[in-house]
Amino acid sequence: MIVDDHEGMRGTIRRLIATPGDDVIECGSADEALLRLSEFKPDCVTMDVNMPGSCAFKATRTIREAHPLVRVVFVSSHDLPDYRRAAFDAGATDYVVKDNLTDLYLLIATKRFLSRLHL
Repeated sequence: MIVDDHEGMRGTIRRLIATPGDDVIECGSADEALLRLSEFKPDCVTMDVNMPGSCAFKATRTIREAHPLVRVVFVSSHDLPDYRRAAFDAGATDYVVKDNLTDLYLLIATKRFLSRLHL
């Protein structure tokens, strides 16, 4: 699940991390992500920090409470300690700055590789 209010960024993230056979859903807000959570049941969510509507940090808490095994990776333009702390406090597994999307690719690729090894 890719959650970002900018359609172009959602497309960029999709092209970067999706592999053939992946089911990916794009949401333009945290509200939409929460509404679609039960129908989609993602194993990983990329979450933007600043979007209209519900707070991304609260949405992350809700997602993690409903599905504790879901990995939530914040992908933000803001490299601020307060945002990082709030993301991890909400249950995020990682935080990536949009200027370094290669980090997101490496993070997802590494987790895929490790999951295939059952680690």
